[in-house]
Amino acid sequence: MTLRAVRSFVRRAGRQTPAQQRALVELWPRYGVPGGDSPIDLAALFGRVAPCTIEIGFGNGAHLAARALAEPERDFLGIEVHRAGLGHLLRAAAAANLANVRVIEQDAVEVLAVRIAPDSLDEVQILFPDPWPKKRHHKRRLIQPEFATLVASRLRIGGRLHLATDWEPYAQQMRDVLDGCPQLATVTDAHLLARAATRFEQRGLRLGHGVCDLVCERVR
Repeated sequence: MTLRAVRSFVRRAGRQTPAQQRALVELWPRYGVPGGDSPIDLAALFGRVAPCTIEIGFGNGAHLAARALAEPERDFLGIEVHRAGLGHLLRAAAAANLANVRVIEQDAVEVLAVRIAPDSLDEVQILFPDPWPKKRHHKRRLIQPEFATLVASRLRIGGRLHLATDWEPYAQQMRDVLDGCPQLATVTDAHLLARAATRFEQRGLRLGHGVCDLVCERVR
């Protein structure tokens, strides 16, 4: 599969607290996945066979940690490149003694393309990705047809892709992309959209933005 050179992030400098810096050193051996291009054996990584969710761009990790605590029967692999967020999640995972969380500091497109086996995931969540609001930057948006096809190929049949945004023009692009992916079908069950509000979502709500959640299921 050939993907356009769209990355899942733009690396921005961010201040890390001393506690976050210590977490990256002390807790990485417990929770971190080394970068590279070698395939990730999810069963070996978590020490069991269980449903697996990948959250792409988890921010400070509060949403991922809350889900991992509430759903111990499910494994969670978080992908993030901002080190302050990584450190924050590592501290939360250790404080709750979570055994079902792992994190990787690598571009998500690379991870999905070369490190995750086809038909191996039960869920992919991408909550409030960068909307790139200026028209000339729309090509940088993560949710593009090629990316949707890639995600669908990594989901099991019945696995779900959950997207959320507070930027309506991006929400419409997401709908168009998902509608154009034959492997995915829209799921409308309201209970599937119940989730804790993320930090980015709370900021959008304060600004008066509406929030759009979209859930699709792999059907073929």
